[in-house]
Parts: sequence; structure tokens; C-alpha cells
Amino acid sequence: MDDEEIRRSAALEQRHWWYAGRRSLVRRLVRGVAAGQAVDVGTGPGGNAATLQRLGWDVTGVEWSRTAARLAAARGLRIVRGDARALPLPDASTDLVLSADVWEHIVEDDQVAREAFRVLRPGGRLVVAVPAAMSLWSAHDVALGHVRRYEREDLVDLVRRTGFDVVDVASWNVLLRPVAHARRRRTQHGCGSEMQPVHPVLNAGLRAVVGLEGFLPVGDLPGVSLVVRARRPATGAENR
Repeated sequence: MDDEEIRRSAALEQRHWWYAGRRSLVRRLVRGVAAGQAVDVGTGPGGNAATLQRLGWDVTGVEWSRTAARLAAARGLRIVRGDARALPLPDASTDLVLSADVWEHIVEDDQVAREAFRVLRPGGRLVVAVPAAMSLWSAHDVALGHVRRYEREDLVDLVRRTGFDVVDVASWNVLLRPVAHARRRRTQHGCGSEMQPVHPVLNAGLRAVVGLEGFLPVGDLPGVSLVVRARRPATGAENR
């Protein structure tokens, strides 16, 4: 993602329905987990790290982009510049690794998964969100610098091969997938990100639709994103 896209994301992050929905998703995914040390890998402008911080986690953000790191640090977050493929953190040093919409940017996603395993303490938790389904590939993915979208089986296989025990995997942004699919079929060969300002009324409506998913059993249906939760085994497991 280039600097212009990062600045655009930062400007939208506090009000855009998608970012608001993702922060709500992060809150749901860690609900009931005792707060401890957390690492937000690919923290971007810092919205997810700030959400974890408000929930009581001691958060370190790891960010490759100098621009994004500065934006996140300006929010009072602890940020370390570093590569997700070689995290600048000690072995077994954290209780939670969150990585939201990051793995799809990196060719060597297996290295990213191994690094998450390495820095987690035994019993530590992994939460990963990624864009789903190559059938949704469009100019939006190109503009954001994606190298792939994930199929459910491939994501689960990657996490398991790394050594994690998968807790669950679910789709997100399910109710709006038909809209996204239709739009992306029309713009497959266009250009530009979909992350643009939205009229306040439409923004509120889309936010309500995404929020409704938290109360509906739709996680097994196809969505725009996939979320996997996993744990590093407590004992007797080595990184595969």
C-alpha cells in the first residue's frame, strides 16, 4: 500500500463503516480473553491497536511503512518499525498476535505465520483477518497492493501447518458480499481503491448491516473477509 493510500485510510478510519465494523469485529474476537501483552502486526494508522488498548491490552504495533508508523505513533501508541516476516520481538514474548488485513500483502505469508508462532507464548492466541475468495479479485485489490485473496481451506491449512491449533474460522461482511461481488465484477479491470468517503446516511446504513452480523449465524456462509482464531499449543509443540 503506497503512502497516499495509507493517508486516505487514516483519514477515513474514524468514520468509515468498514473500519468501524472491523473494530467491532476485533472487540468480539477477543471478548472473554484476559488482557495481557498484545502485538498488532501491520498496525497501519492504529485503529485496531487503539481498540485493544482501550480493552486493557498492553499493545505494541509493528509496522513496515514509515508513514503509517508515524500516524499510529501520533495517536499515542507504542510502535516499532519492522517486517512481519522477521518481527523485532523476542521469542515467546506476547499473549496475542493480531494481524488484520496484512497477510494478503506479503508473498511469503508462511514466514509471517511462523513469526507469529515464534513470538507467542505457549497457549498464546492468534487472530488473523484477510480478504476472502479470489472470485472477488478486482482493481480494489490491485490498488491496495494485495498479492492474493484467501480461500477458507487454504487459510486454515496455512495456520495449521505452522503449528497452531485452529479454534475457529468464520466469514465476515457476509450480508454485503452480493453487493461487493456485483460491483467488483463491473470494476475488475478498472483502477482505484474502494476506500472512499461515503455519504453519512449510506455510511450509517452500511455500518448497521455489518453490525447485524454479530447477532446472526452467518459465519459459515461466504463473505468478503475471513477470520481465523488459533492458539499456540501450551506444551509439547514445536514450530513445523
